[in-house]
Amino acid sequence: MPFAFVFPGQGSQSVGMLAAHAATDPVVRATFDEASKVLGYDLWQLTQEGPQERLNLTEYAQPALLAAGVAILRLWAKRGGGEPAAVSGHSLGEFTALVAAGALDFSTAIDVVKFRGQVMQEAVPPGAGQMAAVLGLADAEVEAACREAAQGAVVEAVNYNSAGQVVIAGETAAVQRAAEAAKARGAKRVLPLAVSVPSHSSLLKPAAEKLGKRLESVEFQAPRVRYVSAVDGKTYSNPAELRPLLVRQLASPVRWQDAVRGLAAAGVQHIIECGPGKVLTGLNKRVEGVTGIALGSTDDPAALEAALTATKGS
Repeated sequence: MPFAFVFPGQGSQSVGMLAAHAATDPVVRATFDEASKVLGYDLWQLTQEGPQERLNLTEYAQPALLAAGVAILRLWAKRGGGEPAAVSGHSLGEFTALVAAGALDFSTAIDVVKFRGQVMQEAVPPGAGQMAAVLGLADAEVEAACREAAQGAVVEAVNYNSAGQVVIAGETAAVQRAAEAAKARGAKRVLPLAVSVPSHSSLLKPAAEKLGKRLESVEFQAPRVRYVSAVDGKTYSNPAELRPLLVRQLASPVRWQDAVRGLAAAGVQHIIECGPGKVLTGLNKRVEGVTGIALGSTDDPAALEAALTATKGS
């Protein structure tokens, strides 16, 4: 059964994540130790002891989620799991997907996402920006609510996650106005997200420029498995295209439904969320136009075992 790995972005981090996996195999802790040497602080301690407020900060959450995804990948391989036919990632998860595809070295990726998180945080000070998930409203209605609420400030639709779930981001007051406008248009709920910057909004353009300069010294390889980007749902195989793609990605919307459709078009029959939580698994159930694909996660040892069993022979 051809399967794909998908990797979560910010919001999936939590204190204690992967603890059950670490209790079963030392490869998990070893992966975090490898990341800690690059970062200059104990990443495993932060993820296990918190505080959650610090872990939620972009510059810490991004390396933590990257290390978590790679740790599960290594655990998967040790358990005899096969190689995916394709990979994709949501936001920060695109970096994990590139590591999984062999396009980017893990240690290099850790260093880059540390820098990425720092310049994102510098672009918009804590409290100045916000993100919120709008539930139960059509994409066009969410976009209209943002236009109505902007009033000269920045608020935009930045994550097209699934049917009836769009995330908005921008300046705090404008996001709050847009949330009220969305409710007035019939949104079922509007939920603030635990992130410290308005990711993928145009406010991140200065950070994207700095990331572009940082990536000039980074070497990319051709992905050894199909890599589908959530920027546009397309497959990228040329290493020269990856650097500008990651720069563009930082200040443009995540089109997760397009990514999942791209995986389906590649012929995968099973999509497995590789990393902590089940955020993407929930979204994947509600992607319009995709049917007949099995879904799974690796959030705990039982889920990992189920995914291994389901993909045997892939």
